[in-house]
Amino acid sequence: MSAGSPKLRARELAVGTSREQVVVETLSRTQIVMYAGASGDFNPIHHDEPFATGGAGYPSVFAHGMLTMGLTGRLLTDWLGDGVLRSFGVRFVRQVWPGDTLTARGTVTAVEADGRVAIELVTTNQRGEPVVAGEAVAQLPA
Repeated sequence: MSAGSPKLRARELAVGTSREQVVVETLSRTQIVMYAGASGDFNPIHHDEPFATGGAGYPSVFAHGMLTMGLTGRLLTDWLGDGVLRSFGVRFVRQVWPGDTLTARGTVTAVEADGRVAIELVTTNQRGEPVVAGEAVAQLPA
């Protein structure tokens, strides 16, 4: 198993250690469409305003849940490093709309002797409403 490129050691973290980071400011429709192209998910609720507001009944188009998850992952890689995540899972709590600014927060819930670190995650919009909640486990040098 590759050790990845850790930015810190597990012993530098403790239960309750947290980090918060703005992961996107004023999400644009262009960013949503760019994600659609990269992911191949061209569901019209993400890019077609008349479809989203008409038959689908939403107030606007909205971001893909996986885009929000990916933005949340930026917190983890910026904090812990690349190639250290062993698991990462989220629940999509609320839609993310064009113009939203998202802030991700990670809180350490466990630090094991072998360097495994468990982290609770929540990403909120500019109104403080959760849009994503989840957990991650990273393997860091002890």
